Amino acid sequence: MYTLKQIEESTMASFQAKESHGHKYWYIVESRRVNGKPRPVVLAYLGKPEDLLRRLEGLTEGYRFKSYSHGAVAALLEIASALEIPALINHYVKSPRSYMTKKPIRNQLTVGITLLLGALGRVCMPTSKRGWWNWAKTTSCEYLLRCKLDRIDSQHFWDLMDALPIAAIAKIEREVLRRVRNLFPLPTDTLFYDTTNFFTYIATTNKRCTLAQRGKNKQKRYDLRQVGLALVVTRNDSIPLFHLTYKGNGHDCVVFQRVSKTIKQRLVDVGLDLDRHTIVFDRGNNSKNNLKTVQKLNLHYVGALTPSHHKTLVQEAMKRFESVVVDDLPLEVYRDRREIWGEQRTVVVYISEQFKAGQLRGLHHLLTKKKSALQKIRDSLNESATLHRDRGKLENRISQLVKGQFLKPVIEWSVTENADGRLGLEFSMNRGELKKVEAHLGVRILMTDRHEWSTIDIIKAFHGQANIEQAFKNLKNPHHLTLKPQFHWTDQKIHVHYFMCVLGYLLATLIWQRARQKGKFQGTLDTLLNLLNNIRLTTLIEKTSNQGRPKIIYQLEDASEQEDILIDALNIRSTHLTRPKFKEISVYNHT
Repeated sequence: MYTLKQIEESTMASFQAKESHGHKYWYIVESRRVNGKPRPVVLAYLGKPEDLLRRLEGLTEGYRFKSYSHGAVAALLEIASALEIPALINHYVKSPRSYMTKKPIRNQLTVGITLLLGALGRVCMPTSKRGWWNWAKTTSCEYLLRCKLDRIDSQHFWDLMDALPIAAIAKIEREVLRRVRNLFPLPTDTLFYDTTNFFTYIATTNKRCTLAQRGKNKQKRYDLRQVGLALVVTRNDSIPLFHLTYKGNGHDCVVFQRVSKTIKQRLVDVGLDLDRHTIVFDRGNNSKNNLKTVQKLNLHYVGALTPSHHKTLVQEAMKRFESVVVDDLPLEVYRDRREIWGEQRTVVVYISEQFKAGQLRGLHHLLTKKKSALQKIRDSLNESATLHRDRGKLENRISQLVKGQFLKPVIEWSVTENADGRLGLEFSMNRGELKKVEAHLGVRILMTDRHEWSTIDIIKAFHGQANIEQAFKNLKNPHHLTLKPQFHWTDQKIHVHYFMCVLGYLLATLIWQRARQKGKFQGTLDTLLNLLNNIRLTTLIEKTSNQGRPKIIYQLEDASEQEDILIDALNIRSTHLTRPKFKEISVYNHT
């Protein structure tokens, strides 16, 4: 479709008339060389003379306009079409008894396209399954797929989600990633592993759901049951290579022990060279047994150690620090090779000023809270008319209150007793000990089997953990990609819902990668999705007569300079003309 601006800018365009069945039709034609010979090329069809007159006079009677959010769904559907995701999912779909030998179809849509549509919704504007159509009807999704979507509701999703076995999810993910590696540049060297959790509103009395359990919720919702998610992402574009949905009460160390072998198998299945790849994990996933497992699996690693468990190493490092510059930041660093948990490992000890600043804020905030709590206890002892005779109970209460890694040497306290048996409390802050504690804050200890790596490379690899932290932030972003709202309460539905969300995140990271490589895009994934949602497709509907079918013209709206660059980088300019093609949307290929 040529715009009027493009036609105006053409220096060789002219009006030409052609007759057909006794009627004259007007065109805008440009002479171009085709295979070295001049040929007339039609730029635009203008219609009959009366149609041309109406256009020239600028009359708009009989015209209707409507626009749709287009950029994000167009880019995502094109990637999904190239990967043939619906057909791949449908290959693993089971046939419920109610369907006998046929695979399930609801509203003429297959399981594969339904889960893909759900994934698109999670990326662009997360809603409940019931509210999916309210979002979809504001987009060009229905036009691009050439099928009706207005009957998709929560029951539609539930029925078709139920047809995907949990065991098939890992197989589908593996096959998708194989296709991703074949079709897209996916440079991988350092991989990042971590876990997080998502709270749910599943009732405590619900015994049918085993995934949702109470645990240490990272969003401080300890009153609710939660579900855990383990993730492995790449260094450059945070592309997810592995995910696992697990019980919410699973400890990070235990989960890592459980999935490490599976992660290795995933890397092998996707075709990655284990010797060239290094997995990075933080100290929350670390333990002696986990390091033994990683070594047995021949996985290269960069991990972290807890400074309080290696005080001798920290003290030695404090005396022998050397200055290095990492990403333009000066760091005090100590490097050594020594035996840790029975194996020779390269260790790097350094002071992170950013980490130290955060620890200082946390320490002083905690000291203020503890001081206020101790003051309340002292006031209650002084004001109460009742004798406090249970000294042991009071001392135990205070001991629990001041318990903590840095608090014990800093807070000094004692329980006193006067002549009439009344108990009192005296406490103070030891400034000397506080300064010693502050001096040792910000310490990080890294360990690796990459003995040949430079100190700077080891530190940079560990700093890459920010990639997976950002991935978790994206998956908790209420405007794009979030796993919530999660209105499912059976294990199977939760597994499929998480798969659908991670699939959406995978597609989003692929268009983010393409935007950065081809469009030189520098913004975040969230910013990219906002820009793409703002790229709109306009429909111009022209009624020719009371009996004839209306003419419909599809045209992209005028875009900003940045949006225009993304349109070209992500092949959006002609998507509404070619429209992505899928092997299976409403018909299965039976073999």
